[in-house]
Amino acid sequence: MDESGSAARALELKQLRCLVAIVDTGSFTDAGHALGMSQAAVSRTLAGLEGLLGVRLLSRTSRSVAPTAAGVRALARARTVLAGTEEFVREATTGHARLHIGHAWSAFGRHTTEFQRRWHEQHPGTDLRLIRHNTPTGGLAEGLCDLAVIRAPIDLKPWSHARIGTEARYVAMASDDPWARRRGIRLDEIPTRTLAIDRRTGTTALDLWPERDRPRAELTQDIDDWLAAIATGRCVGLTPRATAAQYRRDGITYRPLRGADPVTVHLIWRAHSTHPATHTAIALAAGLYGEDRPGARWRG
Repeated sequence: MDESGSAARALELKQLRCLVAIVDTGSFTDAGHALGMSQAAVSRTLAGLEGLLGVRLLSRTSRSVAPTAAGVRALARARTVLAGTEEFVREATTGHARLHIGHAWSAFGRHTTEFQRRWHEQHPGTDLRLIRHNTPTGGLAEGLCDLAVIRAPIDLKPWSHARIGTEARYVAMASDDPWARRRGIRLDEIPTRTLAIDRRTGTTALDLWPERDRPRAELTQDIDDWLAAIATGRCVGLTPRATAAQYRRDGITYRPLRGADPVTVHLIWRAHSTHPATHTAIALAAGLYGEDRPGARWRG
């Protein structure tokens, strides 16, 4: 193991707490009072941290204490580590008190606000967090969420999954585009234009058209890049209704796409570590999407 690995193993949380307390209180004595330690113990703990890292973290005079350049960097990381530790302890001791739902472009589209409102009303003991992460699994594979909303055509086999609904496709275009004056655009008209496509997390692929009739494509990196390309007028884009609901931008107009199948919306999760609120979230989301069907009613 290299020296950095050894140092990380030897690092103690009380050393980070001492560093933060000294800077926040402005003195070793006050830090000791805040931590329930003697001034001498605070000094020894900080000296141990500086020795472990091999850098001086604080500049001390008879009247003040201030972080060095290395101390500023260490202090920022220390605060992050301590906050994460507190979160770990809170979740471990109180159960799954927080549900993270990831998404790449949009969460539940026009249902997002209502999903959040009903969740907070019906499940006040479980804090809901929506996380945008530009990967095919919306942050699930990266360990950033408990569930993820998926619209892109990914391989679902590695994940547990549930279909919660469908969304019609829309055409996004610059607001001064001639098409913006129309009520809808046909799928077979798109090949006359350049199409902005996000191959990583988008829902549109060129196989929507026969090979000989496919549009020119301009590749984009994420939703912001996609919208920027469309706003210039050089491209149009195809997207589920959720994008039209959550990304209303000046200079961008959305119109329904005619002649294309809707996009299926799934929730996916890790089978080996299913959050206790998973099926509750699925039921709420599916109920909201079900309200889109004629005559459907939601019973909360």
